[in-house]
Amino acid sequence: MNLTIDTGKNYSQELLENDTAKSVVQNIALLLNTKKGTVPMYREYGLPMEFIDKPIDAAETMAFAEITEALEKFEPRAKLKNMEFYGSKAGKLEIILEVTV
Repeated sequence: MNLTIDTGKNYSQELLENDTAKSVVQNIALLLNTKKGTVPMYREYGLPMEFIDKPIDAAETMAFAEITEALEKFEPRAKLKNMEFYGSKAGKLEIILEVTV
């Protein structure tokens, strides 16, 4: 099953999600929006966010590496197929992930 996650969208968070696809999407969305070190009792969860405030080319490379590593560690049900970057109207770097479950 192919899924797409866009950091430019808001995803609802529901506890005990029974649908595997929805569970994977919300887990990845949460992972992409969590800075490493900010979750009490689970300090390794999240992204280091070293790519923030870097030039676009460097940010894309760093984000790709951070996200790939985090997906392998925290959401092993998802296999990364593609990652695209684009700039939003607000000047933010937005990311679209395509994964297979």
